[in-house]
Amino acid sequence: MPVAAKSIKFGTDGWRGVIGDDFTFERLALVAPIAAKVLFNTYGTKVGNRTIVVGYDRRFMAEDFAQKVADVVSAVGFDVVFSETYAPTPAFSWAAKQHNALGALVITASHNPGQYLGLKVKSAYGGSVPPEVTKEIESLLEEEVPPALTPGKIYKFNPWESYCQELESKVNIAKIREAITSNKLTVFADVMHGAAAGGLAMLLGNEVREINSDRDPTFEGGAPEPLPKYLSRLFGVMKTHREKHPTGLTVGLVFDGDCDRVAAVDSAGNFLSSQILIPILIDHLTLRRGFSGEIVKTVSGSDLIPRVAALHKLSVFETPVGYKYIADRMLASQVLLGGEESGGIGYGSHIPERDALLSALYVLEAIIESGLDLSDYYRCLQEQTDFTSAYDRIDLPLASMEVRGRLLEQLQKEPLKQISGQAVIDCQTIDGYKFRLADQSWLMIRFSGTEPVLRLYCEAPTLQQVHQTLAWAKQWAE
Repeated sequence: MPVAAKSIKFGTDGWRGVIGDDFTFERLALVAPIAAKVLFNTYGTKVGNRTIVVGYDRRFMAEDFAQKVADVVSAVGFDVVFSETYAPTPAFSWAAKQHNALGALVITASHNPGQYLGLKVKSAYGGSVPPEVTKEIESLLEEEVPPALTPGKIYKFNPWESYCQELESKVNIAKIREAITSNKLTVFADVMHGAAAGGLAMLLGNEVREINSDRDPTFEGGAPEPLPKYLSRLFGVMKTHREKHPTGLTVGLVFDGDCDRVAAVDSAGNFLSSQILIPILIDHLTLRRGFSGEIVKTVSGSDLIPRVAALHKLSVFETPVGYKYIADRMLASQVLLGGEESGGIGYGSHIPERDALLSALYVLEAIIESGLDLSDYYRCLQEQTDFTSAYDRIDLPLASMEVRGRLLEQLQKEPLKQISGQAVIDCQTIDGYKFRLADQSWLMIRFSGTEPVLRLYCEAPTLQQVHQTLAWAKQWAE
């Protein structure tokens, strides 16, 4: 195996590494032609061409790395539809389907800190490739794809045009625009210096109040992840707005670095993760849009999701963590919505891909058509289902991979019987260990596959119980 190929591993959604260390032009030039070859082997018969979409986000030198991908992929005989600007990852997933391409190669590190870059591989049908495709790419890294006798051509395109047209066709865009221009609804958008910048303005007009829209590859020393700790500026501008305009509907929308994850902030300044947004979206899309189909959730999703699904007589299918598992199910079944707790939500009426801009539009539609603030809407669903809960998650760094191995072995040999004073009544193991407790709360312990990190998830009747259980889990791990 070439030295450059060593330690190139694809995680739940692509290959990522530190720029200049793991992620280099040399390594990317090795991976990209093999990824193109595997896409051709997988989807070539279906699409009948050798076309690959190449796109990128706003990270450090992302356009230069994307140019390298376009050059090396065309050199081995593939035509490249190459983006002339940054755009959301779901825009490139949509472009793969729209151009009837083999798939898309997208330069992005999603929500990781600024020192990271990566490569996402998207399929011909417009979603994450299944695990067997990335495994095949990894297995072929010791091979070299020879140059073609006739190199492919590189065509430039604007990814926003067709993508925005597609999104506009999915929602009542006129009603949303009217509510904003008439000041019935005030919309803030924190694009976190990422690829969502300008997106809502293209769709809804310049009345959308966008913040953190400049390109900052350092992300102010943080990460472009829709979590409260990174949203101080959004909380501040929304608080100032509330003081001047105490009445009226207000919402803050938050997008991660490549715009495939979404979160929100309500009129009172409360952070709302997808654990809250998914139940609202299920209710809105069934009640007002007449959508039907299966609800797909990851094992870490809230217990409110199946309860709201039951209100509308919808079935629920549960997957491991990772949107590619949801995408697989979306291809195999009629799905209304597929969502994960980390902010990725996609729709069966679109492409099998999480799409934060489409989710944001549906959230705005839900607010306008219900006339409710998001938290009020959520409370209504809690009352209808007679279910109230709180949720949180922590990522716990471990001392080493050896410590990770010992904890994993301990869980396998000595399953937990009691957690934070509650008896364990069930343990689910489709991804990590999800312990159901006697009071119907749950704790999930999940290990990162590539680094010494323990992910701890908990849902319980109160936030105090959530924090007690997570503290117990942290103490157990340490």
